[in-house]
Amino acid sequence: QLQLVESGGDLVQPGGSLRLSCKAPGVLLDSYAIAWFRQAPGKEREGVACISVSRGTNYAEPVKGRFTISRAGARNTVYLQMNNLTPEDTAVYYCAANWNPRSPICTILPHYTKWGQGTQVAVSS
Repeated sequence: QLQLVESGGDLVQPGGSLRLSCKAPGVLLDSYAIAWFRQAPGKEREGVACISVSRGTNYAEPVKGRFTISRAGARNTVYLQMNNLTPEDTAVYYCAANWNPRSPICTILPHYTKWGQGTQVAVSS
């Protein structure tokens, strides 16, 4: 059964970088669309980035040019590289997956069936 485990969250200063990992122990993610979401205190969960099975990507406007989602050489892992972080990026970050082996596109709407437990990212000086 698919489980998603996020890691890499930390406290960083504004302008810093982090790389988040989403791992599926024992399961290849080749046939899954994967997305990253985040939820800041007092705010609704929002989509950040997604990657399709054919590596098509989609990003939310606030993170375009700063965040990059990618599939790792290890086929059970997806990364979210976050650069030039700001305090507004502070949130719990979640990865999510949908079985979708045929679609070349993905969505950052929360239409995903499997979710991880989240990893905390804090950006502060």
